[in-house]
Amino acid sequence: MGILLPLIPLAVCVVIWLRGRGSREKGLPPGPPTIPLLGNAHIFPASAPHFKFTEWARQWGGIYSLKLGSSTVVVLTDAAAARDLLDKQSETTSDRPDFYIAELVTQGKHMTVSHYNSTWKTMRKAVTTILTQKAVAEQLPIQQAEALHLAYNLLRSPQDFYTEAKRFSHSVILSVMYGKRAPRYDAPQTVQFFDCLRDMNALAEPGASVLIDFFPILKLVPERWAKWKRQCLQLRTMQRALYGALLGETEDRLRRGEANGSYMEVLLGREKELNMDEDMKLYLGATMLEAGSDTTSIWFQTFFLVLAAHPEAQKKAQAEIDRVVGEDRMPVPSDLENMPYVRALILELHRYRPNNPLSIPHATEAPREYNGYFIPPKTMLIVNLWGIFHDPELFEDPEKFEPERYLRTESGTKPGVDASAFRHNLIFGHGRRICPGSHLAESSININVMNLLWGFNIKPDTDAAGHPLPVDDHDYLGGLAPAPAPFKCKIVPRTIAKAKIIEREYLAADETFAKFEVGLSPEEKEFVAKTRVPLSDL
Repeated sequence: MGILLPLIPLAVCVVIWLRGRGSREKGLPPGPPTIPLLGNAHIFPASAPHFKFTEWARQWGGIYSLKLGSSTVVVLTDAAAARDLLDKQSETTSDRPDFYIAELVTQGKHMTVSHYNSTWKTMRKAVTTILTQKAVAEQLPIQQAEALHLAYNLLRSPQDFYTEAKRFSHSVILSVMYGKRAPRYDAPQTVQFFDCLRDMNALAEPGASVLIDFFPILKLVPERWAKWKRQCLQLRTMQRALYGALLGETEDRLRRGEANGSYMEVLLGREKELNMDEDMKLYLGATMLEAGSDTTSIWFQTFFLVLAAHPEAQKKAQAEIDRVVGEDRMPVPSDLENMPYVRALILELHRYRPNNPLSIPHATEAPREYNGYFIPPKTMLIVNLWGIFHDPELFEDPEKFEPERYLRTESGTKPGVDASAFRHNLIFGHGRRICPGSHLAESSININVMNLLWGFNIKPDTDAAGHPLPVDDHDYLGGLAPAPAPFKCKIVPRTIAKAKIIEREYLAADETFAKFEVGLSPEEKEFVAKTRVPLSDL
């Protein structure tokens, strides 16, 4: 017993320390009750966390905290708080939380999730150098041509709309970034890209990946017992092969004197000036390609889903487009200025089903004080966009899809609500982490929404008796950027005359396409040739 006596104070200290781990420190925003060691980890949602986060926001307020072990998460379901902390104090809130999954896959070089360090700043400077307003405007012809290809493919194979939305968004950013388009979805390189994207999205599911970062002991699990570690290493190999090949193709074209104005060509011409190493070039391209392909394709899948579920909104938008454009030509970008309801429909889609319902988390680099709360360094800051956009205090009947709300007020909020913290591009992030490709994404969305509503009716699928089947616009997959679960709908041309105009305009874009149809396999060349004929000749 005498030998054990000296150990009693130590044991007491260990017990006190263990009891303290997981507890909410004094000064933090309130939140759900914690338990020792775990904090709130035992109730952290494993999937679709934005629903539970929004439920907690209604209980604990627009700023509340969660404890995961000894680490802290502050959830902002308040647009003003997000603006004040992430926009106005961006010098200390632009970091990202530790993201071990991404570290294993990309070695910390992926711009979207990497820490706010010198490497990120170098890469961000390179992006802003090449992604200017002028540069975006110069890429408008290929965006318009790809929009025509999307419409033309919907005439040929409307049942493929789900994957065609992916092909379109991928081909646009692939052309812009690497000067090479993707004329078909099932091409090997395109399939490989979407396989990588799917695997990364699954690994990044917040309910799983967050726990690894907040309980570092999980990182010590041997690879043979940690399937996710093996998946990360496999994904890293796939990514480097894919993006290395695209970079190599661009470098080869430059050496042959066959440049076509892609962003990567500009970057390669200034790599020494911008101080870019090989990994930076590789992952800068990866970041742009993944962000541009994923978010835009999800948006258009949601577009088809929601429009099929809400025919009354579709009819109002079509009536407006018909008044502005008429029957004899397709819309052009400048037409949107005269389409307030179509603009409202686009904004309402962003609000109703935001692509990233929890945005991408930030992290504090220094202690912050806000509204009387103390926010320590290395706190994860999550902007709950879903909760903000579905707040009944801000939006009238927020679960209803209603574009008219953006005609009543600029922000779509109830009349009289303080909407000074809202901006149209809230969905593109905050502060120094705001998406640099937002102008490119908005341009693609605007062009296609007008084209598709002008040319097509989007309807629910029908049963054997021809009765419309219910459309579930709540059925979404998991992941960091959840997409609608695959679904069926009918997409039919509004008139034969409009179908012929779409075909004519698509065939007339041949010269624009040819500029980016480089490095195609014989099979792809044959496929392209078959699509460049009138439908009447098929």
